[in-house]
Amino acid sequence: MLGALALPVLSATTASAAPTAASALPTSDCYDHPYLPYAVHAKAVVIRSRASSKSTALGVLYKGHAFTVSKRSGTWVYITDRTTGVKGWVSGTYVYRDVRMCLD
Repeated sequence: MLGALALPVLSATTASAAPTAASALPTSDCYDHPYLPYAVHAKAVVIRSRASSKSTALGVLYKGHAFTVSKRSGTWVYITDRTTGVKGWVSGTYVYRDVRMCLD
């Protein structure tokens, strides 16, 4: 017969419906990673002198700027913009850490 394919025969094995104890536990290396850095999730966020939208604007934290978070007050976070050196409060609505997902 021309054009016939020769394929190996696979043996059928029954898979267990319940996971074994070893596979049910999360792998430790998935959870041993450091926290992801904070990021701005808007084009820009105003850096303010106090944790209030009515306080004086000190600068602008742009998406992509490197910054650190040192404290929180309600929904506000105190940051240091490492790109410009400006320190102040920004709304935590726009500044947060991304999360890492571990998939098995």
